[in-house]
Amino acid sequence: MTVPQTRREARLAAAGAATAPAPAPDTGSTAVQKGASVLFGRGLLYVVVWSMQLVVSSLISPVLAHLMPLSEFGVLASAIALYQALVVLAVAGLDQASVLQRAEDGGDDRKARGLIAVGIVLAAVVTAVALATIPLWGDVAGFVGEHPILLVAVLWIFPAAVVQLSLAILVAQDRIRVFAVTSLLSSVGGSIIGLGLLVFVHADATTYAWGGVFAQAAAMVIGFAATRPRLAGLADRQTTARAFKLGVPIALGNLSYFVLNAGDRIVVQRLLGPDEVARYQIAYVVGSAVILLLTFTNQAWAPHFAALRDAVARRRLALHARDQLYLLLAPVLLAVTLVSPVALPILAPASYRVHELTAVVFIVALTAFPVVASGATGRLLLVERRGVAVGVIAAVAGAVNIGANLLLVPLLGIAGAGVSTVFAYMVLAALQQLSLPDRREWRGPRTRTVLVLAAVVVVAGASVLVPQDLVWNIVRVAGVLGCLPWFVRRLRIARGGTP
Repeated sequence: MTVPQTRREARLAAAGAATAPAPAPDTGSTAVQKGASVLFGRGLLYVVVWSMQLVVSSLISPVLAHLMPLSEFGVLASAIALYQALVVLAVAGLDQASVLQRAEDGGDDRKARGLIAVGIVLAAVVTAVALATIPLWGDVAGFVGEHPILLVAVLWIFPAAVVQLSLAILVAQDRIRVFAVTSLLSSVGGSIIGLGLLVFVHADATTYAWGGVFAQAAAMVIGFAATRPRLAGLADRQTTARAFKLGVPIALGNLSYFVLNAGDRIVVQRLLGPDEVARYQIAYVVGSAVILLLTFTNQAWAPHFAALRDAVARRRLALHARDQLYLLLAPVLLAVTLVSPVALPILAPASYRVHELTAVVFIVALTAFPVVASGATGRLLLVERRGVAVGVIAAVAGAVNIGANLLLVPLLGIAGAGVSTVFAYMVLAALQQLSLPDRREWRGPRTRTVLVLAAVVVVAGASVLVPQDLVWNIVRVAGVLGCLPWFVRRLRIARGGTP
């Protein structure tokens, strides 16, 4: 250590130390690189676990389509959509509120665990009310004579809500093992148990749905034990009121997301009947694979963005993650479209007229682009507790989707439902961007990214017009295999965090 030799030197050194600027927070490329490494590294492990339900659903759907009558498969799809909407009401956004509360408390779990207890009580109330009122709304919802499956769907609500609350905290705590067990049991386990009941008990929609109830109940026990809901939270009025202030608008927004993702099937059932719902469901399972992966990504990344308290660093990371997701989306979208003519005849029997569904798959898959855009802005709005804006915008987009479905489904059939969903998500993404409190540094994707995505859309769209014969299907499969190294390369670049 060098010591000043004179009093004058000592005074100058002290003055320099006093006036030297404090180190600025790292909000530049280093912060983006570190954040990207987490998001596209360990963060994707959670996405992989969540996506297993998508893989199993894709494998189970063709079995169900072959084992069930066409109308039964359509009723099952509608019942599951209804159950998902009721779970949104039962959770009331408390899962996301608990994650944000934990981040604001610096990783302290006590208040967040208290919110889980509040959520459990709310889920029990919603389930009880729904059970008691089935005769009032069952027929109105289009389930005339199908009240048994409604009973099962409502019983599904409570355990599913508790599991959702538990999974949110487990992600925030970065407990990948117990998260994986709980998630896989609740989703994959339900499909496997349901299939067993379908084969060995009775081949109808109600019997299959019981499998979901049994699996969710088992997962609920594990999630409850792992997260240890804090009963004292029931008396914490301030934290609960603050959580509901954020969560209720989020829940209303999530209901609108339900309308965006599943409301089209209800409209199709009302206008075209359960047979067309079944056909649309098969196409939607393939086309929405990308959308579901992006939804799982948003859920897995939410705790990291909530924990990043510097607004500038958070915004830059959101932009970088959005652009990298766009580029990762390119090979995935192309692969999904190319594989659809090969996969659809496997997923459903000839009575579904699967050769007509390839275009619907492509249209639904295009929704992934506005989903990426809305995911980036939505994460920022939630961290800043702008739940009302998120809820209102989602409600507007949901209304747009229903209106567009009512207009386009009679004209275009189930393809009109896909177009309506794409348009509604574009409205959602645009309104969320306009609602950002600070848009000065918000920018669109780079020209090169736009050109890559445009080329992919053109190639994927052209593939829909190509004949669905053996030769062309071999070419399609070769194209899908070629997309794999492209995706791996883009993932490596994304993990590197280079803006």
